[in-house]
Amino acid sequence: MVYDLSLIEPMQKLFKLHTEGDNQLHQLRHDVTVTPDDLLSMPLGGVTLYGLKYNIAVGVLFVNAWLSGRGHFIYRGQVEDSATAEISRSQVWQWIRHQTQLEDDSRVVSRRLVTDLITELTMELRALCASAREKQRLHTAADMFLEVVLKRDFPEFITTYLIQAHSFLSSQNTEQVEALNTDLPQPKL
Repeated sequence: MVYDLSLIEPMQKLFKLHTEGDNQLHQLRHDVTVTPDDLLSMPLGGVTLYGLKYNIAVGVLFVNAWLSGRGHFIYRGQVEDSATAEISRSQVWQWIRHQTQLEDDSRVVSRRLVTDLITELTMELRALCASAREKQRLHTAADMFLEVVLKRDFPEFITTYLIQAHSFLSSQNTEQVEALNTDLPQPKL
């Protein structure tokens, strides 16, 4: 996926310069052996408070962008989209479920910690919102992200879950339109 069309040509040149053919499927790693147990074991370490906060921010900001009708956003100089949001919310969900210990200060990733960090993030981001509507949308996005990561059962895809669980967003608009139309004279057919 390319977000900046001016990067296509230089990236193609680099790819052709450093690769043989259209892909690297011929590059096999004979020095690596992976077993089924390796694929099913929970990785150890690597969870930091910074990483947890970053994942929460990506998740909340993706839902905020999704509510705005956009599929991507820029955060800390990087383009983020549903793919990174899926990774972020999956990691947060797993860390809560497995009570993963943070490397920084030995706290455990818990429902309470994630809820507190989402509240903290929302307060920080509210300062960047230009209108009351943007602030409300951010608050809604934070609530929806929290709902996703606190679910007992892992939602398969964040966007599918949001569409199915929050169809009220579109139904509210329909109800509002119908309420307005009840005051208007109805055509006789």
